[in-house]
Amino acid sequence: MERAKIVKDEIIEQNMHFLAVYLETKNACLILLSEKEDKLGTLAIAVPKPKDLLGPPSSSVLLGDKNAISARMFAEYVSSIKKKIALVSIYLETINEMQAQSIFKRLIEKVVRTEAEKEGAVA
Repeated sequence: MERAKIVKDEIIEQNMHFLAVYLETKNACLILLSEKEDKLGTLAIAVPKPKDLLGPPSSSVLLGDKNAISARMFAEYVSSIKKKIALVSIYLETINEMQAQSIFKRLIEKVVRTEAEKEGAVA
């Protein structure tokens, strides 16, 4: 039985801490993206399309509405690259979601890449 994989990372930009917690199981990924401290925020889910259908993953916001655009966008992004169900939470206090998008994109790439590197080392 394979256990869930967890990666934590952060980026400091504009004197603010932006944090990511990435949890991956066999069939799904969960990413918590937040400012200052790990918190649950606006939560979106995306489900990849079956291999025989074209188009982006189906997505929906499950909780909150403050950062709904970014949460859905990143859930769809992660679902499409990992080919799994993706849940993405975004919690912001001081900056708006448009300002945080590029930072969170880099954080997602770091934690997903870190997990891929770990898998490569094990194989």
